[in-house]
Amino acid sequence: MDAYLCCCQQISIHFFMKTEDYTPILESAGIRPTSTRLLIYEAIARNSDTFSLSTLERQLDSIDKSVIFRTLVLFHEHHLIHSVDDGSGSHKYCICHNHGHCHEEEAHCHFYCEICQNTYCLNEDLIPHIDLPEGFIARKVNYIVKGICAKCAAKHSV
Repeated sequence: MDAYLCCCQQISIHFFMKTEDYTPILESAGIRPTSTRLLIYEAIARNSDTFSLSTLERQLDSIDKSVIFRTLVLFHEHHLIHSVDDGSGSHKYCICHNHGHCHEEEAHCHFYCEICQNTYCLNEDLIPHIDLPEGFIARKVNYIVKGICAKCAAKHSV
């Protein structure tokens, strides 16, 4: 369930939902939908791409920072959001667009712009499966493409 803007940028249909509409998403993930969790999930859903903890704290300045952090951890543990280590030193998160749940087989690549320092989910570009040598155990896969985003390339005539 995705909506498309005329500029061909894909956004989640979550952007058009009301806070109470997120209750079934949290419940299906096994999370009790408190008013604070619903507000935090709504703020996450309204981010068109990745966001950092500090970005979310600025958007939700009436909610204690530790509550926001613990809620992000909870959402991550229940696969409502995924984390991205883009190498910038600021950990990023992104909402899972598959009906609110991330699945390992849908792990995708990310793009980090070296100019504006934004990180973008490349949802259509899945991380390839890697056959590890016997005895090796993968715990996390992180696939980041670094370069210059289209907006910065146009702005800086690159």
